[in-house]
Amino acid sequence: MDKIKPQDYERYIKGLMDISQAITSDLYLEDILKLIVMVTAKVTGVEICSLWLVDESKEEKKMVLKATQSMDPDYFKDRSLKMDEGVVGYIATHDQTLILDGVLKEPRFKEKEMARRLGLVSMIGVPLHLKDGKVIGVLDCFTVEPHKFSKTEINLITTVANQAAIAIENTELLVKTRVIEEELEARKKIEKAKEILMVKKNLPADKAFRWLQKKSMDSRKSMREIAEALIISQDI
Repeated sequence: MDKIKPQDYERYIKGLMDISQAITSDLYLEDILKLIVMVTAKVTGVEICSLWLVDESKEEKKMVLKATQSMDPDYFKDRSLKMDEGVVGYIATHDQTLILDGVLKEPRFKEKEMARRLGLVSMIGVPLHLKDGKVIGVLDCFTVEPHKFSKTEINLITTVANQAAIAIENTELLVKTRVIEEELEARKKIEKAKEILMVKKNLPADKAFRWLQKKSMDSRKSMREIAEALIISQDI
């Protein structure tokens, strides 16, 4: 078992607490992910820490770089990889942690020119898991000196990856919840506006609904906006 210096242990715990607080805060996901990579880099002392997510919005799934604390503009500019490309794609596809003593010697590492320029040597990459085991991304860290990652460091980075997955899942659930709430609220208002039209214009339900639809199309406003305006005018 690794011997942990008291100051390192305190630093690790403080880093994980910072990440946990970010996850339960009102920060946007982008800010949370940025904080996660910054804290991880700080507590582990690695040169670069990055977080990649699986993008399923396209016909062909890709790994997209979402956050890094690297200040080098070339490192984070429009970076994406196919699922079977590079070490990041390998980690996500095979769902396993990958540790490299030297990235320049690794055939699967695609960005050797950038690694030479930035002086990157050792690397660790861990998959991000949801509760059901699905891999949604990868957290990777690089050093500029040859480095053997200890069991403590591996456990820490794995814990951070799991924390990041929780943050992403919570945010997605929150967004879905808000979308559902807004949809239900819109339906309620449309129903109320429809009832007003049925009484005011003596229209059957289907024609009242079509009236709202036509107003929406003609004015290029949502049916909710038309319904709200009608309800307000009725209340005045």
